[in-house]
Amino acid sequence: MKKFGRIVFAAALAGTMMVTPVMAAPEVGELEQEKQAAQESVDALKAQLTETIGKISQLEKNLVDKGKEVIQAKEDLAQAEETEKKQYDDMKLRIRFLYEQGDRSLLEAIMTAESFTDLVNKAEYIQNVHSYDRQKLEDYIEARQNVYVLKTALEEEQKSMEAMKADFEAEENHLNEMIASKQAEVENIGELLKEALAEVTRQQAGGTPGGAQGNGGGASEEGAAGGGTAGGGFTNPVYSGTGDTSLAQMIVNAAYNQLGVPYVWGGASPSGFDCSGLVMYCHSAAGVSLDHYSESQGAGGAVSDPQPGDVVYYPGHVGIYIGNGQMIHAPQENDVVKISNVYDVGTPTFVRYW
Repeated sequence: MKKFGRIVFAAALAGTMMVTPVMAAPEVGELEQEKQAAQESVDALKAQLTETIGKISQLEKNLVDKGKEVIQAKEDLAQAEETEKKQYDDMKLRIRFLYEQGDRSLLEAIMTAESFTDLVNKAEYIQNVHSYDRQKLEDYIEARQNVYVLKTALEEEQKSMEAMKADFEAEENHLNEMIASKQAEVENIGELLKEALAEVTRQQAGGTPGGAQGNGGGASEEGAAGGGTAGGGFTNPVYSGTGDTSLAQMIVNAAYNQLGVPYVWGGASPSGFDCSGLVMYCHSAAGVSLDHYSESQGAGGAVSDPQPGDVVYYPGHVGIYIGNGQMIHAPQENDVVKISNVYDVGTPTFVRYW
């Protein structure tokens, strides 16, 4: 009834069309404001996401560095324990020798002494050997204890950083969900806005074919404007390198050979790997040198057609693509190098270095 009333009222004003746009304008304006507000929310959420991803990358780098310190501390501890054991064994041998010699050792010292001073010196020597052994053993025990305390402290720091990384990853997932929801709201308001603009155009043109054509032009413009924000993410440039598949095969073969190797933060050898350590190791098998950090590994030549041998990159994680939507990666602590579905982990970027 309201629409019919507006049409009658417009006709009574000698056919002027100014009233209808004025009546429709608030609806269009409100929709434009709603869309702008929703888009601003999306932009703010994306800024938060970028900051969170940066924190994840920095924590991953810190964890790799801390892992290397832990590995070194474990090696130092093993060496300290070995040195202590050797000193203890040596001391036991000397004590055993002296006791087996019994009085003969002391008698020999007396008989061979050229003077009283010589005798005292020899007795002091025997005592000094005992004192030296005890002191060295105490030093080695203390050194071992210090390394053990350091290793324990490093491992505690590592666990704390792992917990922070898990929190940031949960925040990343939450932000991605919010962005998707708010982006859908933007697109929905955009559709309503197109319909409102089309209605205004039809009313202004009196419903003529020419008006429909004008609406088509308006829809195209809106679509072009929406295209700038609908993606909501980064685009991957197409890789333009030579693509030496023999190198790619070397990378894949190296990855297969590490299946079952335990996860170790800071690890980059078959005794243990973290995710970027595995990717670095596999590429080195093909003569390709990479840094031991996932963020720098993800900064290579991104490709739109992933092939076996490519790096599978997520914020804070990487793996080796082996085809059919699968990758070989070192997932996390208390796990081993294994095969996983690429999209079970998240939405990756594929990067090529061969």
